[in-house]
Amino acid sequence: MKFPLLATACAALASLTLGDARAEEATTETVATETVVVTGKRLGRVSKGATGLPLEIKETPQTISTVGQQEMLDYGLSGSNDALRLATGINVEQYETNRAVFNARGFEVQLTQVDGLGMTNDWGTVVGQMDTFLFERIELIRGANGLLTGVGNASGTINYIRKRPTNVDGGQVQFSAGSWGLKRGALDYNKVLTEDGSWAARLVVAHEDKDSYLRALHDRRSTVYGVVDGQIGDDGVLTLGFTHQDARQRSPMWGSLTLNRVDGSRVDFDTSASTSQDWTYWNTRSQSAFVEYAHSLGTDWEAKLTYTHRRGEEDVRLLYAFASAGGLNADNTGLAGWPYASFVTTRNDIVDANLSGEFKALGRSHHLITGISHSRQKTATDLFPYDTATYQFLPLPAFPYGGNVYPEPVWGARTPSTGGTQSLTRLYAAAQLGLTEEAKAIVGLNVVRLRREGSSLYGSAATTNAYPTTSEVSPYLGLTYALTPDTLAYLSYSDIFQNQDHTDVNGAYLAPMKGVNQEVGIKAQWLGQQLLTTFALFSAEQKGMATYAGVTSGGTYYYEPKDVTSRGFEFEATGKLGQDTQLTLGLTRLRLTGPDGQPIYEWVPRTTANARIDTRVSGLPALRVGAAARWQSGTSKTGAISQSSYLLLNAFAAYRLSDAATVRLNLNNVLNKKYVGGLVYGAIYGAPRSATVSLEYTL
Repeated sequence: MKFPLLATACAALASLTLGDARAEEATTETVATETVVVTGKRLGRVSKGATGLPLEIKETPQTISTVGQQEMLDYGLSGSNDALRLATGINVEQYETNRAVFNARGFEVQLTQVDGLGMTNDWGTVVGQMDTFLFERIELIRGANGLLTGVGNASGTINYIRKRPTNVDGGQVQFSAGSWGLKRGALDYNKVLTEDGSWAARLVVAHEDKDSYLRALHDRRSTVYGVVDGQIGDDGVLTLGFTHQDARQRSPMWGSLTLNRVDGSRVDFDTSASTSQDWTYWNTRSQSAFVEYAHSLGTDWEAKLTYTHRRGEEDVRLLYAFASAGGLNADNTGLAGWPYASFVTTRNDIVDANLSGEFKALGRSHHLITGISHSRQKTATDLFPYDTATYQFLPLPAFPYGGNVYPEPVWGARTPSTGGTQSLTRLYAAAQLGLTEEAKAIVGLNVVRLRREGSSLYGSAATTNAYPTTSEVSPYLGLTYALTPDTLAYLSYSDIFQNQDHTDVNGAYLAPMKGVNQEVGIKAQWLGQQLLTTFALFSAEQKGMATYAGVTSGGTYYYEPKDVTSRGFEFEATGKLGQDTQLTLGLTRLRLTGPDGQPIYEWVPRTTANARIDTRVSGLPALRVGAAARWQSGTSKTGAISQSSYLLLNAFAAYRLSDAATVRLNLNNVLNKKYVGGLVYGAIYGAPRSATVSLEYTL
């Protein structure tokens, strides 16, 4: 049976502002608001990262999950990848110590946004982790996202919502210490700069330093974020922000563990096993800045202009340990080394201008947003050459080995290698139309032009300037119907396309893949609208999707296009059970098939389930406890290993020492489960049981 499915992440999330909402409500009476509109905007901020329309999650014809700041604090999740593991329907495949890919609905998530703006990452690989202390929440919009960017696939979109200034002075400071020498300090402080509240600023600082369960691995990350907003005239609001992050990783793994022998059997090592050497490192640094100006055009309309700039750098010295025979020998030898050093720079610029508001026609209210955006990304990779005859493909001793068994090459001068640019221009429009009292339609159109030039980011193309210019139109259609005041049924349809950086066996770039997506579901509110449940059936077909096909004689991965279909269902329940208990339950079940109708991408778990609950202890109101569990079905990969199903359990207990001070104990992997983190590009062991103690103090 066929059913309509969403595809475009045209799901708009109108969420409540987190943090000091109640405190702000209590103080706004003392703030002049007749001419100063910014104070009201601070109170009423909503996220429009899915459709650009101010829709509540219930009104959006797409599935959306959120992970809020309090949840990230409660579970001690300071890294963005770790926080995403709390969300329904997403899998984090940490195949190296500093690189991961995400997948949702069977496909790699290739679009990450900040405050609704971003650019696709065609390889899907994410380097490093952002500090979660910067964000009010993380939104996961599942399904395709034509209205968001016009390009992408059928997986979903991750949208990070930055903290913004509030209407009250104050903040929070926290200190943490834990397993493997973890030391962390963080500060979040807001200051109202003028008596009338028209200008305010917020500063967020975080520093983390820790060793690891993996041999010799050490991480250090420092982050600073500052943002200020204020009134310009009677109708304008100006916001300026800047972020700097410096992350340094010593003894990282490039590539993953070889856990199979040449005879096909599996080999097991201690969770601390690592292929790295003491001279290796992976350092990343990024700076980003944004300027946003919003101008009120009466009570119902607003014009907004946003410019975002980001510059990133990667400085690496790495060793790749690989088994040339496809596995280890009986005595665990068989690995050889491949040293590598590079310096990569990436620059992103995004300009977006839009007009949004509410209008009336045929006796009903409707919402509209229309705009234009242009984004440009430029990437360059410089290499540090070395004498390959002396240092490349040297045999490694039996695994596991120490951190001093492979000599560091004598690196030559920094030499330009590969680079490229891509630019995306799009015109977009979306509207929510009131058809009847119960029925509403969401229609949208995205017209895009994508141009790319230069060589592949990984230098795998046989030619340069081989990218075709792509012009496409992506439609979106959604329909919602209120069955009761608390129950809404919906359906949505979209198509979408995505250029690909992957090359075939001859080094030519694959043609863009195209997707057709449908979703049908029902959303219901319970317990006085405190609990929201969502059930959705989805279907997505990706035509010409790059699929790993092998390695050339020169050692380069090559791919072939395949038509892949994903069908399944999702369920999520999230909200409150009573005044003191928070609950989230999620379940995803899918079926992935290739052009022959047979299962494909066996490394993607077909079933995942997550649950988290926290509550205040009856009789001891100063104590809150919580637990988060995640289960996934078994996975495998041809020519590698298999991973049976497993369950991970995290827990916390937070005790309020005073109105200002709270101490928290976190336990991760409570059951001390030994598992492999992901099989898509290899495997490393997940972290064993660990503990962290934190002190939080309200300023």
